[in-house]
Amino acid sequence: MPEAPGLRARKKQQTFDTLSETAIALFLERGFDQVPVAEVAAAAGVSKPTLFRYFPAKEDLVLHRFADHEDEAARIVTGRAKGESPLDALRRDFLAGLRRQDPVTGLCEHPQVLAFQRLAYGTPSVVARMLGFLTRSEEALRDALGGGVGAHLAAGQIIAVRRILADTNRHRIAAGEPASRVLPDAVEAAELAFAQLASGIGHLG
Repeated sequence: MPEAPGLRARKKQQTFDTLSETAIALFLERGFDQVPVAEVAAAAGVSKPTLFRYFPAKEDLVLHRFADHEDEAARIVTGRAKGESPLDALRRDFLAGLRRQDPVTGLCEHPQVLAFQRLAYGTPSVVARMLGFLTRSEEALRDALGGGVGAHLAAGQIIAVRRILADTNRHRIAAGEPASRVLPDAVEAAELAFAQLASGIGHLG
């Protein structure tokens, strides 16, 4: 009897997650460039061709964690409260993320998060492949804003601002500053950034 579609989907997702988690553990232990893909596949109990069916490039084994947030800005816009503007929703969400130390905001001092960030941002080929993630985030937000040139320009600016804010926070945390000290500056920077976006982009949605 063939497997039910739901079971197949769960098994595929389980294999997907196992491959990524296995790879990240090995990369953190020995370094991205020191671990061949064949070793990751063997450790996860699959063949190398199977691994590449799930992850077309070695870097994707790391970027899997970023992919969960690829359409985050778009989801915030489409799920906003009635009467709330897209920028207000994005501002509200980012400020809330700072206060709960969401890794997406860069303001997170959890040791495992810091180790993963050192791996991701310290590997040039992974950083280069992040461009695709940013592009897809921008396109998803463009569509959530209604599409068209104006929406695309606005989406590009919003995604860039979110990245700059997060990078600034991440660098300070990585340098050893406690999150509690960075938080007031991070909130101030976010407020300034979204005020500038509102002034430059104008009304959206």
